[in-house]
Amino acid sequence: MYKHLFFDLDHTLWDFDRNSAESLTELFETFRLSDLGIPSAEEFSRHFIAINRQLWADYDKNRIEHSYIRKHRFPLVFQSLGVDEATVHTDLNAEYLRLLPRKPHLLDSAREILDYLKGRYTMHIITNGFAEIQAIKMDSAEIAHYFTHVITSENANAKKPDPLVFQYALEISGATTSESLMIGDNYEADIMGAKGVGLDTVFYNPQAIAVDDQPTYDIRHWKELMAIL
Repeated sequence: MYKHLFFDLDHTLWDFDRNSAESLTELFETFRLSDLGIPSAEEFSRHFIAINRQLWADYDKNRIEHSYIRKHRFPLVFQSLGVDEATVHTDLNAEYLRLLPRKPHLLDSAREILDYLKGRYTMHIITNGFAEIQAIKMDSAEIAHYFTHVITSENANAKKPDPLVFQYALEISGATTSESLMIGDNYEADIMGAKGVGLDTVFYNPQAIAVDDQPTYDIRHWKELMAIL
């Protein structure tokens, strides 16, 4: 039934939370952030993940630009921790962006499912992430060879859930709607966006989030995809 599979990257295949936590721990230790009154790397990471997730949600809804995320996320983290950002003299965002994409961790069974699908389907990535960062992530995790096209918001001039990014992905891959499947963890960006152009969808939903408008398939673990494909 399907010939082309379109995957999201962060939080879907690439374990953003684990890779981010490792990077933030390195920042915490290298720049001795405990001296500023931050109690632990875990607390630093917890605040960062919450703020970063909200910023990306705002970006997906066109409320802010990429540049805003890069400029403001660490100041917002320090503010939420009660730390005067003026005391931090290092560009932590630049160092974070150097460390983060070089982390290799994938979500549980993600590589196994990619091995299973390779050769059976033509696979692609659709991501709202920074193009240069996403390329390093895929190389670090050694998954770039699984995918024929990597569609980013930059080369599509649109971002999920805008229908234009999915239309661009179909055009560049030579795929039709009926033979394509979108797979992702973000209900609004990945699932509702893809449904808007008539694509079948797989909602990677390990937290069993209840949704009103059902995807074509709803899975908790990657191995469930084998039963579908």
